[in-house]
Amino acid sequence: MDLTDLLKAQLSPEHFLAQSRPDERAVAPDGAVDTTTLAAHDFDVDNRTGFMPPQPPLARLPIEYEPWETVLEGAIAQHLQVGDKPGLTPLEAAESAAWRAWVAEMPLLPTDGLRRSELLLRRAHQVLAWTLHFYVHTIPADEPILIPAPLGLPLLRVSAVLQLPPVLTYSDTVLYNWAPADPALPIPAANNLRSNLLFTGTRDEEEFYLTSARMELRGVEALELMRDTLDEIFVGDELAHKRIAAYMRRLALVIKELETTLLSVRDGCAPAVFFHEARPWMRGADSGAGKRPWVFDGLDSAPDLEPPTELSGPSAGQSALIHALDVFLGLARETHDASLAGSAAAAADGRAAFLRRMQQYMPRHHRRFLDHLAADPRPLRALVVRARDDGELTAAYNAAVRAMKELRDVHMVIVTMYIIQPARRAEREAREAREARGEMEVEEAAPLRGTGGTELAQFLKGVRDRTARGLLPVAGGQ
Repeated sequence: MDLTDLLKAQLSPEHFLAQSRPDERAVAPDGAVDTTTLAAHDFDVDNRTGFMPPQPPLARLPIEYEPWETVLEGAIAQHLQVGDKPGLTPLEAAESAAWRAWVAEMPLLPTDGLRRSELLLRRAHQVLAWTLHFYVHTIPADEPILIPAPLGLPLLRVSAVLQLPPVLTYSDTVLYNWAPADPALPIPAANNLRSNLLFTGTRDEEEFYLTSARMELRGVEALELMRDTLDEIFVGDELAHKRIAAYMRRLALVIKELETTLLSVRDGCAPAVFFHEARPWMRGADSGAGKRPWVFDGLDSAPDLEPPTELSGPSAGQSALIHALDVFLGLARETHDASLAGSAAAAADGRAAFLRRMQQYMPRHHRRFLDHLAADPRPLRALVVRARDDGELTAAYNAAVRAMKELRDVHMVIVTMYIIQPARRAEREAREAREARGEMEVEEAAPLRGTGGTELAQFLKGVRDRTARGLLPVAGGQ
């Protein structure tokens, strides 16, 4: 049994990943969305685990790709430090430089052998993207960022097949970055997860990733409620309306539990550790001050490749679960509006709304799921608007929308605790240190950005407020 057969043997025969890979160049005519099927395997959505895979992701590539695996292991084992770390010692800088030289001296490996399996491609993207972030962020702040061909070109090729940006994504840090804490227990379960890869090796970083993983698993019931609701919309009678109202009340409770799960990150992840130790590694090319361009060496001799245009880092905005809730509830027209580009620079460049752009960072099957959901000819919100005299239905729908708004309130609280407050504290301490040394004041700091490149406070408030606009008037004032 070869590796491909072994991988398929771990999956049920009807699962998407057990089937032959389709030609990634094949698309529907004129970009049309095919709505002939909503089978879960078409979208790599499992009825037990949602957007998380039901089996542990591949933990190592075949032997021919061992140079990639060992160089990443070396970065983790050496506890490398970011190049713009305050107080970086000469020894730490030298260790990072030696490791980067190791990366540059790797052989330039072909990627054709990875195409036989989606699982191999996922692992390759994960290993190379993690290595990319180690490489980029250990470079001293005053040096240009030039990514060596043995790292950059394979990452670009794998990313092109997967239709993903060549950078670390939410799927690399959350969806495909777990293993069972106890292999003897059922998997994956919220209380039986550990992370495979970490930049810092700290529990804080791991808890940050696992909190999102637990939210994905809790969101499985939300996906079930969406499916049941769409079935009832098809029926459309008075009894169906009552069932939909019941589903909406239940969905509101599930979203509240997502809120509780998000807040639980405080139990294992200290804000200072996350902000100063873990978060710097996750930054994309459009995050932080300076924003040196990431240049991929060797592109001029690789006619099959193009310079990447999307290099934001991993972001909660790349979770297909939250996007699915927006689409299902009919909120996406507000929350994905082009006026919410994420930053003034992005808006000036005519870039798409931030949440719309983040869909490019999702596994392409999950993007297709969102496309199919958005293309449903019988959307929920339209039904509720038509049935405006049904106060019970509208009130139940509003409960779900209100729960989404409150989830975004909590997200703003977490972002304030873990990013905005530590950033302000660090900025104040740096200013006081400059004043103590008698140095001149530097120019005013740029707006604080998320790892995905957003101007955080303004963007999150905008999305939260747009979500609240989704509430509908209720007949009889219920």
